[in-house]
Amino acid sequence: MAGHSKWANIQHRKGRQDAKKGKISTRLIREINVAAKLGGSNLDGNPRLRLAVDKALDNNIAKDTIERAIKRGAGEMEGVNYESVRYEGYGIAGAAVIVDCLTDNRTRTVAEVRHAFSKHGGNLGTDGSVAYQFKHCGVLLFAPGTDEARLMEVALEAGADDIVTDDDGSIEVITPPYEFARIKDTLAEAGLKAEHGEVTWRPENPVVLQGEDAIRMQKLLDALDDCDDVQEVYTSALLEEG
Repeated sequence: MAGHSKWANIQHRKGRQDAKKGKISTRLIREINVAAKLGGSNLDGNPRLRLAVDKALDNNIAKDTIERAIKRGAGEMEGVNYESVRYEGYGIAGAAVIVDCLTDNRTRTVAEVRHAFSKHGGNLGTDGSVAYQFKHCGVLLFAPGTDEARLMEVALEAGADDIVTDDDGSIEVITPPYEFARIKDTLAEAGLKAEHGEVTWRPENPVVLQGEDAIRMQKLLDALDDCDDVQEVYTSALLEEG
């Protein structure tokens, strides 16, 4: 199955995230806290918590910091009480946007998110207005030149949902969200190491934006990402350089 180019988009986004390491650490600790609150402190019985802990370890967050966040979430230590809230809206050229937040003050959070949308040419929508355009899944991205036949064989045997070859030669392995870590490890053991991997909301029908539209959309995404309570921003927009 052929797809649109993803490689440059992923590398660009990763570079922007690397520049915000401190904020990413804060977000991961919040996610661990909420995951433990909702599903308990046992990693084996709480797939959301296991994903959050794995991501925190990948970002070099200290184990004792992770353990404290789990204890606070599970009620074993005092801490701020965060709740999950999602906002949906539209960006440039009607591109869909999902904004996942963890907050201790919904009024403050919705005001910041609405301001970011309105200031940068977007519109905050209603619940469910765009979520149907996305699929919750794991995505493992492999560099152009990866042995596609071998990757497909191992990935499908491991339980992957789909293999997508993008226009630039990169290959995406799509997994069930809570099978992501196991499939990633299986592929790595077979000598197939992903360049990038995440559990995400993947757009079913990406919208390609170029030139000025791409620049405006990036400003909107950056403004949303800069909101203190925002955890993740997902969009159907594919931003092309030039």
